Amino acid sequence: MTHMLDQDQDESKRLLGRVRKERMTEMIRRRGFMSSSALAAEFGVSEMTVRRDLAELTAQGILIRTHGGAMWREEEALETKGAEEPFFDARMRLNREAKSRIAKSAERLVQKGQAVALDLGTTTYELADRLANRNEIRIITNNLRIATMLASYPVDVYLLGGHVRQNEMSLCGPVAVQQAGKFRFDIAFLGVAALSQGGIYDYAIEEAELKQAFLTQATRRVVLCDSSKFGRVSLVHVARLDAFDTLITDAAPPADIAAALAAAGVETIIAGPSAS
Repeated sequence: MTHMLDQDQDESKRLLGRVRKERMTEMIRRRGFMSSSALAAEFGVSEMTVRRDLAELTAQGILIRTHGGAMWREEEALETKGAEEPFFDARMRLNREAKSRIAKSAERLVQKGQAVALDLGTTTYELADRLANRNEIRIITNNLRIATMLASYPVDVYLLGGHVRQNEMSLCGPVAVQQAGKFRFDIAFLGVAALSQGGIYDYAIEEAELKQAFLTQATRRVVLCDSSKFGRVSLVHVARLDAFDTLITDAAPPADIAAALAAAGVETIIAGPSAS
């Protein structure tokens, strides 16, 4: 029994360490540079722990170590296509400006007192960051990154349980789906891998099942999708276009997709440069 408890504690520490490094990476990306002492204070860990994290991130080619801290290493965006899901940090570097604009437009839809479902995804993560100080709402998510990031802010956060997908740091499976079914969301925001005339798609069966639960339990259903995903499909078909109410994107969809969205009664919001 003691051995099993030790294993559980070790696993928990590894997960927390991974989330901390990803949040650290995002903070340095946003600011350009952060000192080791500032990072230690931000995360409540020792500077030795921070230096170890920075060394790992530098070895992965994500950051550049400097005297007393680290700075962001700009890299060319990576193409994502097909059924294989790229890692979260790689997706975060794709179409960053577009995702930021989409998140800002999405934030405007959230009203005081609402219960808000936030799905897994890089754009939903951007939205969560914008909602962090909204202490008059409740956020329900299966995303460990979102829950961890919001833990130090006044917003109310509920984390669904279930099986941990370690690469994505999400909770999914029958337990998560069952728990989602007990909520009634005023608004749900979904990230997608692809969008075509046939509907919305995802990389993982487990995530698709939870997205379907969010769609079923929400009064208003909003898909966040940057224009690079138009006209594509992925491994799992999540839902038809008439299963959601609103699409927020950064550019007008191609004519065939725009016509299909209109026929399905979907409102399309274009988050242009003025939304930045």
